Formats: sequence, structure tokens, C-alpha cells
Amino acid sequence: MLSRVFGFGRRSFSSLSEQEILALAISSEEDDARIYRSYAEGLQQSYPHSASMFEEMAAEEDKHRGMLIELHRARFGEHIPLIRREHVKGYYERKPDWLVRPLGIEKVRHQAEDMERQAQLFYIEAAKRTSDASTRKLLGDLAAAEQNHEDLARKLEQKYVPGDVREEEAATERRQFILTYVQPGLAGLMDGSVSTLAPIFAAAFATHDTWQTFLVGLSASIGAGISMGFTEAAHDDGKLSGRGSPLKRGLANGIMTALGGLGHALPYLITDFWTATSVAAVVVFFELWAIAFIQNRYMETPFLRAAFQVVLGGALVFAAGVLIGNA
Repeated sequence: MLSRVFGFGRRSFSSLSEQEILALAISSEEDDARIYRSYAEGLQQSYPHSASMFEEMAAEEDKHRGMLIELHRARFGEHIPLIRREHVKGYYERKPDWLVRPLGIEKVRHQAEDMERQAQLFYIEAAKRTSDASTRKLLGDLAAAEQNHEDLARKLEQKYVPGDVREEEAATERRQFILTYVQPGLAGLMDGSVSTLAPIFAAAFATHDTWQTFLVGLSASIGAGISMGFTEAAHDDGKLSGRGSPLKRGLANGIMTALGGLGHALPYLITDFWTATSVAAVVVFFELWAIAFIQNRYMETPFLRAAFQVVLGGALVFAAGVLIGNA
């Protein structure tokens, strides 16, 4: 870790020989081609047209690598020194493709643009440090090629991802986001916010003890979050339904369930009973309206209908809790 932060054991770019610069360029092109193919593989199932585009971009990087290898062979022979990005101070790094999963289509496109821009800057600086005419020419040509990759990417996108396909991919990405995160998270928020109203307010009005009420709310919220999270993760592996990773869905559901209950449990850390209860009631109001907003924003439920359903249900549960607590 310290070697990455402070550059211990790494070479400065200015200390590299021309052979080492060529070796670094070769390994960089290999890495970029591998990354593009990883993108293509990750996108293949949901975005096959964009996957084809990244396959062609990987093939372009292979061509660059071949040109660099031929130049190295002509100047320095068959042996290519092992030097990679992580061996050079200040050299741009690439995130492994597993760190950018799930492969959102826009995220990958922006990542590819950054890759091409960084490669262009490298070739410009590398060309400045070479005295051999053929090497300087090739590095300059590659810098221009990387600059033109933006045009290449645009042409490939027009070829593989025309307007209607892009809209279809955007719709697919939005649908996947809703199925994996929004839907289970919303279900958890509704369950956590509404189902814990009765026990928390029943405990509050039965005991008038804010600390005991907080403990009831804390246990109800955490318990509900664990139960809902495990249930969501266990009942559907996502392969047939297309709802995505069960772990991600379970976490979204469990965390939002717990937060939904904790929202109106935490005010009972206030020692004054009526102050705590008033704050909790205000929190409940905002929770219910947040649920209605999310339903309208992502689930396309008419706002007034969503608000009526959520507020009516919450009001009934709240009233039940108060009545039971005062019994």
C-alpha cells in the first residue's frame, strides 16, 4: 500500500530507456485490449450491440500492440523487458473490470473515453523522449490514433448502437436498476416504515418511557431488516426472473427495512416523551411521502394514488399502535 502511495520501488518515467518505453507501451496496449474484451464479455448478455463495439476496439488495440512489437524486434531484438503501469511513478492506472461491475453502459463508455485520453497523453510524452526517427514517428502516429479513437468509437457506435438500439439499452439498464435496487429497496422501506409504527408507538404510549421505546424500535427495525434481507436474497436467485444479484437485492431490502424503522425509533433518544413523539410523528410523515415519491418516480404509480395508499395505510397502523398503547 505504501509503495503505491509514495512510489517506493517504482521507476520515474524520465528514467526509462527507449527500449523500456516501448515495452511499457506494449504492455499497456495488451492491458487495454484485455479490458475492452472484459467489457464486451460483461455487456454481452444485456447489451450485445455495445459488446460488439468493444470487441472492435480491442482488435484496434491489438493492431497497435503488433506495430509496437515489430518496432521493438527491429531495434532491440526478441526479448521485451517486463515493465508495466504499476512499475512507473505517476503513470495512469486502470481499474480491473471487476471493480466497475455491474457494467452500466454509460459508465463503461465514459471509462473507455478516459482510457483513450490517457493513452494519447502517454504517447505524446513518450515521443518527446525518443531520438530514433522511426520510433518517434510510430509513437506520434499512435498518439494521433488514440486521439482519433473518439471518432472511431463514434463510428462504431453508429454502426452497432444506432439511436433506437441506444434507447433500448438505456431502457434495459434502467429496468435492471429498478429490479435490482429500487424495487427491493422500496419494499424494504415500506415494510420498515409501516410495520414498525404499531410496536413503536404502542410501546411509547404504554410506557411513556423514551429509552424503552427506543429499544423496542431498535430491535424491531434491526430484526425486520435481517429477516427481510435474508428472505429477499433466498427466495429468488435472479437467473430466471432477471432481477439481478440476490446479494445486492438482499442488502438493498434489508438496509432500507432497517432504516425505515430506525427513522422513527431514533427520536426516542430524546428524553422528553412528548418532544420525542412529536419528532417521530414528523419523521413518519416524511417517510411516507418519500415512499410515495419513489413509487411515482420509478414505479410510475400516479403520485396522488401512491400518496393516498401509503398515507392511509401508515395512518391506520399508527392509529392501531396508539390505541393499543393506551389500552
